[in-house]
Amino acid sequence: MDFARARQFMVDGQLRPNQVQDPRILSAFGDLPREAFLPADLAPRAYADADVPLPGGRFLLQPMVMARLFQLAELRRGDRTLVLGAGCGYGAAVLAAMGANVTALEYDPALLALAQAGLARCLPKTSIRLMQEDPAHPPAGLGPFDVIVIEGGVPAIPRPIETLLAEGGRLVTLVTTGGPPARATLVRHIGGSFTPRVAFEAHAASLSAFLPNPSFAF
Repeated sequence: MDFARARQFMVDGQLRPNQVQDPRILSAFGDLPREAFLPADLAPRAYADADVPLPGGRFLLQPMVMARLFQLAELRRGDRTLVLGAGCGYGAAVLAAMGANVTALEYDPALLALAQAGLARCLPKTSIRLMQEDPAHPPAGLGPFDVIVIEGGVPAIPRPIETLLAEGGRLVTLVTTGGPPARATLVRHIGGSFTPRVAFEAHAASLSAFLPNPSFAF
């Protein structure tokens, strides 16, 4: 498979026609080999216009959805950025390629290994802090962050995670309650308040770490 050609087609056929205009996003998606972050048997699906299944029932977000979500965050070079549910690490790599200082949390050891291998191959000189932690309950001492990305669907945005935003910070994710489809949501921290805005609708697989614990009826 000609991955380079597929990558360019992804940019020209999926991102540009769907309102992705930030040249840094287009450049990062065009340069980074998405297939390097996937198991070998899934590499041919790297540039499909759909979520890519990952080990453990997880998914790598559809390219267009991920790109529009990152565009919504209005990333600036040097922004302290937290990625929650980093999965195979591709999204964290895109943000680092755009100039962010990235801390990424992933709890699944198999996905963490994929992320480490992909980052070592694609961005060996970029310092991404990759941690095996529960993304729904980040460890104490992290933050504040200029940008937080929850990389998947969540029923609601937990307030303790919002409070990790610095003043003027932005959080982006896909809120699934009331869907499908999910709603791509931007939260801004301004003057001590957290103000949400829905930007667009999209399909999003739920991140299991953010789902409520099942209750049992007797």
